[in-house]
Amino acid sequence: MNAAAPHPGPGPVKAVILDFYGTLVHMVPPLPPSHASVFHRRGLGRYADGWGDQWATGPRDGEEHLVPSRSEAAYRAWEVDRLRRRALDLGVPEEEAGPLAADLDRATKSLRLAVYPEVTAVLTLLRERGLTVALCSNWYWDLDRAVAGVGLDPLVDTAVTSARAGARKPHPRIYRAALEACGVDAEAALFVGDMWESDVLGPLAQGIRAVHLHRPDRAVEGTAPPLPGRAHRISSLQGLQELL
Repeated sequence: MNAAAPHPGPGPVKAVILDFYGTLVHMVPPLPPSHASVFHRRGLGRYADGWGDQWATGPRDGEEHLVPSRSEAAYRAWEVDRLRRRALDLGVPEEEAGPLAADLDRATKSLRLAVYPEVTAVLTLLRERGLTVALCSNWYWDLDRAVAGVGLDPLVDTAVTSARAGARKPHPRIYRAALEACGVDAEAALFVGDMWESDVLGPLAQGIRAVHLHRPDRAVEGTAPPLPGRAHRISSLQGLQELL
């Protein structure tokens, strides 16, 4: 087995850090209930139109949240309280806001995930080459449970979730946490992900080489931006085999 891979860029890659959702896994039916359906089920449909997209109700990308990330209990309470306060701002009665927020939180997290077809083989290859395989994701507290749920835990050395790191990509804190978990400097790491700001520009700003995964059937629409220096682009994780 190779101790390190020689590409891409100056110096060997010792750790490959990958995003989770959209990079390794995707949603499959049955899809989570919409937040609008939760409002209507609770007899609060008149407030649904003002709520907005259910995926935009969590912490913002780049947000730091150190205090709630001190413990699992604190973080989970913070997640629900954000939703409760948002509901109150819409005019939802106080006695309804708490139970509504708990329902919305459950709905958001009732995801069914599946790995992309090439993922297992590629991660196996990375491990066979002696590379550290890590995850770095804007995710809930129990990223490890989600990884185990799709059967990838034997192929992942460490996983860093924003919930525990205290900040969401592209905040520098979460990348530093991932590097520390891998035990490598930025120059020895390669970051792979599908989101431009979080998985390409964010790592590059911390001195980490980046690979933009731009799948043809990706959930996030739009044209891929021009690549900056120290970055590569692939259309499938299998493209990593040529880079490494």
